[in-house]
Amino acid sequence: MAAQSRSLPAVVLSGGVGGARFAWGMARVLPAEALTIIVNVADDLELFGLYISPDVDTVCYTLADLEDPERGWGRADETWHAMETVARLGGPTWFRLGDRDLGLHLERTRRMAQGEPLSRITQDFCRRLGVAPKVLPVTDDPVRTIVDTVEHGPLPFQEYFVRYRTEPQVRGFRFVGIEQARPAAGVLEALQHAAIVLIAPSNPWVSVDPILAVPGVRAALQGKTVVAVSPIIGGRTVKGPAAKMFRELGLEPSALSVARHYADLLSGFVIDTEDASLAPRIQAEVGVPVLVTETLMQPKPRREQVARSVWEFAVALYEVVSPASSAHGPLGEG
Repeated sequence: MAAQSRSLPAVVLSGGVGGARFAWGMARVLPAEALTIIVNVADDLELFGLYISPDVDTVCYTLADLEDPERGWGRADETWHAMETVARLGGPTWFRLGDRDLGLHLERTRRMAQGEPLSRITQDFCRRLGVAPKVLPVTDDPVRTIVDTVEHGPLPFQEYFVRYRTEPQVRGFRFVGIEQARPAAGVLEALQHAAIVLIAPSNPWVSVDPILAVPGVRAALQGKTVVAVSPIIGGRTVKGPAAKMFRELGLEPSALSVARHYADLLSGFVIDTEDASLAPRIQAEVGVPVLVTETLMQPKPRREQVARSVWEFAVALYEVVSPASSAHGPLGEG
C-alpha cells in the first residue's frame, strides 16, 4: 500500500460488535490522526439511574483491547458481584452490567449530570484508556430506537434485543428524537474532511440507519467515496438479528439486500467470498464495483486483513474519481 494513501482522512460509521472489530482493524491500517469512528447512540438507555451507551462502549473497549473476546461486548475478566446483589434484592437483572463496566457508567453519568456532553466524555475516556483514533457518538442529543413488534407492540431497542432476546417479530423501526438531534461536535467536520467513508459491517436497520438519520449526516456523505461492508454472509449474520429483521420485513437476508439498502450512498460494496455469486447482480442492480474477499473477523488477526483489503479497494475507487490523488501511486506500492 502506498504510504500516502494511509494518510487519507477516513471515517468509519459503526454500531457495536461487528463495527468495533472492523474499527480495530482500521486502527491497525491507518495512522490514528487519519481515522475517526462515528458511533450509533440510538440504543443507549438509562438503568439504575446510569447512562449506558452500549455501542460507544463496545467500540472503546475493543479499540483499547479490553473487550470480552467471547461475548464481543463488555470487559474482559469481568466480575458480576453488583448484579448478584441486585438479583438477591429482587431488582431487574435482564440487562447485565459487570463490575468493571459499572465504573465507567458511574463516572460518565456523574459528568453528564454536571452538563458535559457525551462526545467530550467519550473522547476523554478514550484518551485515558489509550485509544488513539477519535471516537465520536453521532449526536449528544437523546435518540432512541423503538422496534415495532407483532407480539409486544413498540419496544425500546434494548428490551427487544436483550430482554426478549430478539424473539419478537419485527414490523418496523422509528427513532424517537431524531428530528431534533444535531450532530455532535466534530461529526460533520470529520465527514466533510474525509476522503473515504466506510460503513462497517453493522446492522443496517438499527446501527447504521440511526447514524444516517441524524440531520446533516447523510447530506455530508454526498460526493464522498463511500464503501460499505455487508454484515450478512450466506444469508446469516455473525452477530445480531439483522438477517432475521430482513426476513420479517419481507426482504431476502442477503448481501444484495444490504447493497440495495445503501444504494443511494455507495461508491463500492464489499461481500464475503461465500457470496461471490451475488457480485454480478449487485454490480448490475446497484451500479457499483464489488470487492469479494474474506470478511469474517475472527480470530483477531483477521480484523486487520479484512480492514486492509477494504481500505485498498476504497482507495482505488477514490483515486478513480480524484485524479489529483494519483500522486499516491498504485495500490500495493510502498
